[in-house]
Amino acid sequence: MRTTDFSQAPPQGRATAMFVGATRYRGPLSIIKLTLTWFRMVRDMERMRGYRWHKIYWEFPYTLGTIAFFEDRDALLRFARSRHHRELMRWVTDGTRNATAGYIRLYNAEPEGYSNGAWRAEGGPMAHIETFTPLSTEDGEGPRVVRP
Repeated sequence: MRTTDFSQAPPQGRATAMFVGATRYRGPLSIIKLTLTWFRMVRDMERMRGYRWHKIYWEFPYTLGTIAFFEDRDALLRFARSRHHRELMRWVTDGTRNATAGYIRLYNAEPEGYSNGAWRAEGGPMAHIETFTPLSTEDGEGPRVVRP
């Protein structure tokens, strides 16, 4: 069901700002060296006001990535200014000695979305939506959802 109230959603559902990034490290030694600063940085991030949730992902052979959610864009940007994050970014971007590639993307959540059941603030029903959300090329409501 459509909503703008995510107060009953899990932490990542209440966030309005998301960070996606990845770094391709030079090799196993770089990843081992990374761990000291990385664990401190994650500890700081989890303690920061506005932090909601994060996950780490791996892509063969040496890419580590992070998806992190924050209350809002300012909380995300405060984390980016933190001491351990700055140290890690300096180390990563020190030529190609430690890493060979990286990217960061920042996303903002739309105010509206969908929730059902225990995560729905307006009550707990599990229900279908009656119309699809309109595409950018459609005026007004989207087409009706047809159920067989």
